[in-house]
Amino acid sequence: MTLPTPLHGPAFSSYDAAEVTWLLTDLSDVELEAPVEQREARIQSGAAHYAESRPTEYQPSGAYLELFHAALAESADRVAHAVGVVTELVLAQREAPVLVSLARAGTPVGILMRRWARYAHGVTLPHYTVSIVRDRGIDRVAMRYLARHHDPAQVMFVDGWTGKGAISRELRAALDLLAEQDGLVFDPTLAVLADPGNCVTVFGTRDDFLIPSACLNSTVSGLVSRTVLNDRLIGPGQFHGAKFYRHLADADVSNLLLDRITARFPAVADRVAADWPALAASDRTPDWSGWHTALRLTREYGLDNVNLLKPGVGETTRVLLRRMPWRVLIRPDAVADLGHVLLLAEQRGVPVEKVADLPYSAVGLIRPRGAAGTDVAS
Repeated sequence: MTLPTPLHGPAFSSYDAAEVTWLLTDLSDVELEAPVEQREARIQSGAAHYAESRPTEYQPSGAYLELFHAALAESADRVAHAVGVVTELVLAQREAPVLVSLARAGTPVGILMRRWARYAHGVTLPHYTVSIVRDRGIDRVAMRYLARHHDPAQVMFVDGWTGKGAISRELRAALDLLAEQDGLVFDPTLAVLADPGNCVTVFGTRDDFLIPSACLNSTVSGLVSRTVLNDRLIGPGQFHGAKFYRHLADADVSNLLLDRITARFPAVADRVAADWPALAASDRTPDWSGWHTALRLTREYGLDNVNLLKPGVGETTRVLLRRMPWRVLIRPDAVADLGHVLLLAEQRGVPVEKVADLPYSAVGLIRPRGAAGTDVAS
């Protein structure tokens, strides 16, 4: 079977070609964007799947960009430490790791992990990005490509963070189906920077803290859109699709983010060396507390679909950037670290509730069909 040719920067994405190989189909010239309100109505009514189109990307205000740069400066050491810890765990579990990040939140994390491996150990790890879509599974054409070029046993899947664990569940189910139907066996272990959902075993931390790449859309992800799976555009022998937003080049901070965090590797190296062995020796069995919390909050707020609830500061940010947010829950002691969330909520007129016993720093709720936009007092 002939497999598609992968994509590389700078023809596709603003990342250097050596940093990541995109197992995607270039849909840059296809009109896929729809107004958020129209798109949300079609998704919630079941008339369309979220992966069939893309929202028009939010372009941040000057005040919001200032918060992004402040958050990056403040969190660079913390992110670098988490990158080091999770990469060391991966190197301890794989003889010759092949990093396969889940587009698109996993992509900058995979690049940073690749950079850590080179910095700390002088090794160059292959790094690919593939698409996984909730309720549709992983890109099986991409998995066939990986199996043809690498030992599946060496693959380590990479993502940015966990919320309620939906993608971790999706990955495991998709790989089980792949093994059953295609005979390709991949380990479903997922490595993330932050696991506040407590649903993976390989992570840099389980704290719910802001990873700056969650603050923006494509302009912090190599100018690449979220992935697209649309039968009108993607045939059975093609990779899932995505767009390269070349027109946003002037606003691109993708490589700035990578370089700022990479520059902090020497400052955290000793701490990483001291911390990761203890974490490796600890009991990291997931208890799926994030999933149980999501179910509880779904009931408490009268939602009829757990997918309308997005726990964690990263997921909350994404709700405010590209969905129809209904309200935001924040833990009072985390307010100082949530300036960007509060600003986005204010700009979009979204009520903010302080919830004392929240296990996450923040939780975003998507507006249910028929609900008023601002019917809850902040």
